[in-house]
Amino acid sequence: MRALELIDTWPVPVAAAAVVDAAQTWSRGPDDQAMRLASISKLITAWATLIAVEDGSVDLEAPVAPRNDAGHPASVRQLLCHAGGYSFDGAVQITSPGRNRIYSNTGYEVLAAFVAARTGIPFSDYAREAVFEPLGMTTAVATGSPAKDFRATLGDMTAFARELLRPRLIAPTTAAEATTVQFPLLSGVLPGVGRFDPNPWGLGPEIRGTKQPHWTGTMNSPRTFGHFGGSGTFLWVDPARGVSCVALAKREFTAWGMQYWPAFSDAVLAEYPPAS
Repeated sequence: MRALELIDTWPVPVAAAAVVDAAQTWSRGPDDQAMRLASISKLITAWATLIAVEDGSVDLEAPVAPRNDAGHPASVRQLLCHAGGYSFDGAVQITSPGRNRIYSNTGYEVLAAFVAARTGIPFSDYAREAVFEPLGMTTAVATGSPAKDFRATLGDMTAFARELLRPRLIAPTTAAEATTVQFPLLSGVLPGVGRFDPNPWGLGPEIRGTKQPHWTGTMNSPRTFGHFGGSGTFLWVDPARGVSCVALAKREFTAWGMQYWPAFSDAVLAEYPPAS
């Protein structure tokens, strides 16, 4: 795939990317060099949580008590889609659940602690057993914050991108709900990009909708879902085109990402037939 050659022009010391469809995988750059995933960690945490929902350990509507019991319980569903009322990294809620889409690392840390308590397994072990091992992600590490500290190679993340494109760890109905907008009227800020009203989000994945500007391409369909990370990483799936794309880089996300990523995504999609 010629589009992958564009990562050679990115102003980063190391970059690696892969494109996955139903028939084939293309990649460029080192596939065995572990890099910090930053907020793509949230996609893995969400997928592990949905597995816990399916095995009966967790309920999407279960109330999750805030830290130190200071605030209002948010449901698992609300925490997954950043509607739990927590600030970006704040220890306590800044508003009641369900009022705004406030992007939050804290909400995901509270969520992971709840899953660990309900399953009786430390969350890092649960993520490994539920997600990494079944997908053959042999070098992925789920230590640190479940919102931003996981590490993996491009090879690992290609396996996860394939899972998001064609799920086998969760049921199709669960995957469909995960990629459907939750609380569709909520507005909020997409960090590093801008404020959107509404700001659509699924049960873990951000949903592109009609957001402009956006870190995906102008050719990505509104159904595109995924996440980007502050360490220079992104993963998107465009179900209308049947393709997934993941990229890892060793440079913190700044204006360079918004400069290079959309054009790269458009180049990838230009090599596929138009969406029907």
